[in-house]
Amino acid sequence: MTSTAKAAEAELTWRAVLTGAVLGGVLSLCNIYSGLRIGWGFNMSITAALLGWGFWRVVSGASGAPMLTKLENNLNQTGASAGASISSAGLVSAIPAMTMLTGRELSYPELACWLFVIGMVGVTVGIALRRQMVEVDKLPFANGIASAETLDKMYAAGADAARKVRALVGAGAAAALAKTLLHFAHVANVALPGSLSVGARRASLMNLTVAIDPSPLMIAVGALGSVRTGITMLCGGLFSWLVLGPWVIANGWADVGADDPTQSWFGPMVRWLLWPGVSMMVTSSLTTVALSWRSIVRTFTGGSVDASSEDGATRVMVDEVPRRAYLVLVAVVTVLAVIGQILLFDIAWWAALAGVLLSFVLAAVAGRVSGETTLTPVGAMGKVTQAAFAVLQPGSVTANLMAANVTGGAAAQCAELLHDLKTGVLIGASPRRQAIAQTVGVLGGAIAGSAAYLVLVPDPARQLLTDEWPAPAVATWRAVAELFAQGISSMPTGALEAMAIAGTLGIVLAVLERTLPKKYAALVPSPASLGLSFTIQAWTSFSLFFGSMLGWALRRWAPEWSERYLTVVASGVIAGESLAGVGIAIHAILGG
Repeated sequence: MTSTAKAAEAELTWRAVLTGAVLGGVLSLCNIYSGLRIGWGFNMSITAALLGWGFWRVVSGASGAPMLTKLENNLNQTGASAGASISSAGLVSAIPAMTMLTGRELSYPELACWLFVIGMVGVTVGIALRRQMVEVDKLPFANGIASAETLDKMYAAGADAARKVRALVGAGAAAALAKTLLHFAHVANVALPGSLSVGARRASLMNLTVAIDPSPLMIAVGALGSVRTGITMLCGGLFSWLVLGPWVIANGWADVGADDPTQSWFGPMVRWLLWPGVSMMVTSSLTTVALSWRSIVRTFTGGSVDASSEDGATRVMVDEVPRRAYLVLVAVVTVLAVIGQILLFDIAWWAALAGVLLSFVLAAVAGRVSGETTLTPVGAMGKVTQAAFAVLQPGSVTANLMAANVTGGAAAQCAELLHDLKTGVLIGASPRRQAIAQTVGVLGGAIAGSAAYLVLVPDPARQLLTDEWPAPAVATWRAVAELFAQGISSMPTGALEAMAIAGTLGIVLAVLERTLPKKYAALVPSPASLGLSFTIQAWTSFSLFFGSMLGWALRRWAPEWSERYLTVVASGVIAGESLAGVGIAIHAILGG
């Protein structure tokens, strides 16, 4: 495309920005749903680009309106990814953990405003880091590269894009239909025959959550992951629920109630198992960040991981966010974040300000790590702030959780923006316009995500850490807050020793996976996945394992199809079942 044509191509339009905000709001429901099921969400950039392209193709065919240009679609996916990631601003972690521990519930206006402010802290940091990390250091930001390649292919070959949109929508519709039929047919997990001796009693495999989950969502999630992760989840699920869990029950450390072979004992068992699981996840993630010390140093000094990386022909960007406007944005966002902590959570002003300033620094670190590895250490950054507030405001669970909530949400949003800005560099977009799109996307996600959360989880204390909503991230944040506020007295019998062992193992595994040669590191169990398997049912770990093997088989035996459609189909399944699950939950709440 010539420079004249490029200059004439539409970019910052109302339809591009509003499409991104609406899609971000809708896709935020998917990440809230999956976050409460398995503890993490997904980058929705490519999904949003395909859906935006497909929607405006239909509108164009029906009304004659022009199709979205590539630059418009880039703003759409930038805003949508920002809105979809609003779940990381505490909706699946710190906010329900606070309600469970203190009974404090935020109203809809309070929650929506709080989420928007947290997201804007991340946007503010991302704007500042763009030139250094994306242009000067040329960090990979792999999700951004994938989005740019997808946009290039979509607009180079519209027929291929149309096929991908049909695959995405078809997979989503099939998954939604399957979820709906299974729900109204009252088909839950399929029990397996057999039982174990647990002390003086017998436990069915269903009691121990060893069953088959017919849900396609977890299989799709597994297909997007690696075989290493799948095998780790399988081994961790078998050990935690068939070996460690029964041993805990036999010792009387978990009260599972009366015998009923048709019911799972997930709730009472996970209250013990989460401690070693959380310990392993926290120590491994903090160790990984510590081993990335070069990234941390480069965050504040600059410098490229690989100065000869792919981006030698990258355009010099123009249309930056004006310096004066940026400084005003920093001041406004800082003041709002401090005032929010004071008014909503009764955090001392000086501690709130310290927390926001720390969040700026940690979000920058998270952005650098995400750029180099594609992994955003949201939980690890939040734990750093939790540890800091154990000193700044000791004994306050609310301060501990909600100050760290700013850090975690800002880290997630900062990383999202930097990946999107990488896409913008590769296709010649305006960073100022992308920042506008992300701001509107954060607003759309806050409006829709807070409403969805309050509808889905009106009573976190009763609904979470259950078979329906295992909420492992909530369990992690809650456990750390309890530990800092109440000390080791808050832990059940035997959990302290288990934490020490698991925490040490998490450190060892994290060191091995970062220091061994690549071919040997691939054989090291993933410590984050291993810890996660302690906090979700065994049947979920089995589904993730099966999905990872299915993904491996497809990549091996159908490489061309997998390259074009595997991510699209899996994303469609995740979105379809998630949206159907949200609809079913709303139907149940309305008494349908």
